[in-house]
Amino acid sequence: MNQNERTSEISIEKEMKKSYLDYAMSVIIGRALPDVRDGLKPVHRRVLFAMRELKNDWNKAYKKSARIVGDVIGKYHPHGDTAVYDTIVRLAQNFSMRYPLVDGQGNFGSVDGDRPAAMRYTEIRMQRLAHEMLEDLDKETVDFVPNYDESLSEPSVMPSKIPCLLINGSSGIAVGMATNIPPHNLTEVIDAIKVIIDNPGVTWNELMEYVPGPDFPTGGIIYGTNGIKEAYKNGRGIFKIRARLVLEKDKRTQRETIIVTELPYQVNKAKLVEKIAELVRDKHIQGVRFVRDESDREGMRIAVGLKKDQIAGVIINQLYKMTRMENTFGVIFLAIVNNRPELLNLKEILEHFILHRKEIVIRRTRFDLKKAEDRAHILEGLKVALENLDDVVALIRKSQSPAEAKEQLIQHYSLTPIQAQAILDMRLQRLTGLEREKIVEEYKNLLKDIARFKEILANERLVLNIIKDELTEIQSEYGDERKTELVKQTQEITIEDMIVEEDMVVSISKRGYIKRNPITLYQNQRRGGKGKTGMGTKEDDFVEHLFVASTHHTFMFFTN
Repeated sequence: MNQNERTSEISIEKEMKKSYLDYAMSVIIGRALPDVRDGLKPVHRRVLFAMRELKNDWNKAYKKSARIVGDVIGKYHPHGDTAVYDTIVRLAQNFSMRYPLVDGQGNFGSVDGDRPAAMRYTEIRMQRLAHEMLEDLDKETVDFVPNYDESLSEPSVMPSKIPCLLINGSSGIAVGMATNIPPHNLTEVIDAIKVIIDNPGVTWNELMEYVPGPDFPTGGIIYGTNGIKEAYKNGRGIFKIRARLVLEKDKRTQRETIIVTELPYQVNKAKLVEKIAELVRDKHIQGVRFVRDESDREGMRIAVGLKKDQIAGVIINQLYKMTRMENTFGVIFLAIVNNRPELLNLKEILEHFILHRKEIVIRRTRFDLKKAEDRAHILEGLKVALENLDDVVALIRKSQSPAEAKEQLIQHYSLTPIQAQAILDMRLQRLTGLEREKIVEEYKNLLKDIARFKEILANERLVLNIIKDELTEIQSEYGDERKTELVKQTQEITIEDMIVEEDMVVSISKRGYIKRNPITLYQNQRRGGKGKTGMGTKEDDFVEHLFVASTHHTFMFFTN
């Protein structure tokens, strides 16, 4: 062993604890959980930032997905390309995202679980809404941090104008914790934010008047609001969501068909159709003639044809009970707050977004103020030059070098080096009367802007009003109607709900054998007719008891 090399003994138990803790925090902070401010995980943020750097904006041409993936993994996200492409695909799917952030061209998968086309075939660009999340990024509104090899910088958070955490939701499994945030309606969430700005003392319960519940991209019907209330109050809750159904009746045959037009969130349509067909084939569900997927460009349509005189309500209850046409969604409002995972309620999430927007508006205003003051400073120097035009021109002509001219201007007119340089850089055409008027007018406007910026920075109410105005613009531009219906009361599906109610005849023999038959099996026997056997018995046995009851009745037997 080389003398310069040294080995030190360490406790494997301590090292394992430390290493696993480092790994756990890396997964929690850097991979699995979204930031409460912009609602994005690091990979989402890096994808959008890479698209911005490539000028892959909503009003520009599409670029190959592979181009974006290459930039993301090469510059910001040193992980596999599959993970990055899967992220892009999800951001483009209108059945996964309530408000997609990526505009995709090509095959990006389907509700049937079809895989998207390879990244070399698909093309993408940002959606307009994503552009709103990145606006003002160049105005020092957020902190930038070094990338993985410290060769570039990336934003630690986006200056998002939209409350992305709630409107698009998020899900992720970290180490020892998980998040599962359902998407919501943009219009409703913005209404709630404006209420909090105007009335900070509003309660989570009062906010439910504006945000009554989640709003999924696939629609569906949420039954029962108790779970939603629990989630909005404490950060955790469970609710049920069902498929939307309509009944169609054939006028000629009088047969009914159950039409499924919307499914619960993240339910695979193809697997659902297979499951229904399997239940029918195995006779767990009876009375169904056919199951067909008739979906097309117009929308979703799963047809379940019923046999004649079959009660549709019973079949519907069986479908809800035995398939994913009724699904349970467990809400966990877990997000990163100040580099720590926190379980939040509805109001806390919105308050954190408002605080984030306040910081963005203040930092943006400071940037604009500094820029305006710097420009006004230069214009003040240009005004001095224009007021002493002949003397300034003569001074410059006499100077032997630009450096000497600059020094002479500073001494003669008490200018700063920046002002003197601006005079030397000024083109001759700006000495005309019209250009001189433009400079004076620009200076007046800048003084007004500077006064306005200072007023904003001195008055928190003005900052909040700016936030409200920007949210109102977002609301009017991107707001839409709710897709998911809310039904306050829910009834559990019982065994009786899945059984057709009809009268039955129950026979009990002397030896204890029991049998039931539909009452329709029994009929009046006419002269010369042949009777039907309701219950076969052995030679020394006979029917001792005979009851008529409904399939929804309960029998109680006492043997002693």
